Amino acid sequence: MNLTLKVWRQKNAQDAGRFETYTTSEADPEMSFMEMLDIVNQDIIRKGGDPIAFDHDCREGICGTCGVVINGVPHGGHGTTTCQLYMRHFKDGETITIEPWRARPFPVLKDLIVDRAALDRIIVAGGYISASTGSAPDANGILVPKPDSDAAMNYAVCIGCGACVAACPNGSAMLFTAAKVAHLNLLPQGQPERYTRTANMVAQMDKEGFGGCTNHGECTAVCPAHIDMSAIARLNRDLLAATLKGVA
Repeated sequence: MNLTLKVWRQKNAQDAGRFETYTTSEADPEMSFMEMLDIVNQDIIRKGGDPIAFDHDCREGICGTCGVVINGVPHGGHGTTTCQLYMRHFKDGETITIEPWRARPFPVLKDLIVDRAALDRIIVAGGYISASTGSAPDANGILVPKPDSDAAMNYAVCIGCGACVAACPNGSAMLFTAAKVAHLNLLPQGQPERYTRTANMVAQMDKEGFGGCTNHGECTAVCPAHIDMSAIARLNRDLLAATLKGVA
């Protein structure tokens, strides 16, 4: 495949950044997008240039590390992670624009790499349960209704990639926060801190500078874990309850 790439290059957070154009004729339809970038970087290195910096780790769609905006859509818009996006989704001779997540709480560190520590701080604010240390409890010690356990797992699959933020026109982290809140609030173990958790995590989300949710739904369209808007509905309901209880 012959491809033209317009890639965002930025030395650091202070650099203004700019698009640079690269070409490759070595891409194969069965390559992943990351493997294609590896080939482009090999060519840049051979020519004595600075390779394109981008995040990656497992390359199996699990870790949430990878993440770039491809032709204006996070992860390329195929309901998967960037590392699991294959070049067969593109056409021979196509021009592809590649840039980092665009959100105020995600400052660019270099090229396509952004600092997503803001999501970690939301988790620290309440994404856990308090439990006594000791041996593991019996698996059947706390009974959980099957619908609740299934729903909790559906939200727990969030990998924290940040695509929802990058896709949202408001730069909102509502889907991420909602998923992290919902999977704990649905389980018996999460009930003692349910409302303080909700209030604290939403407060931290606002403190980080994420925008407000106006239900555009762009977040769910690009989420590689296919988390839907029901997570946000659950969060809003628990936040209202926390407010009425005087917690928020």
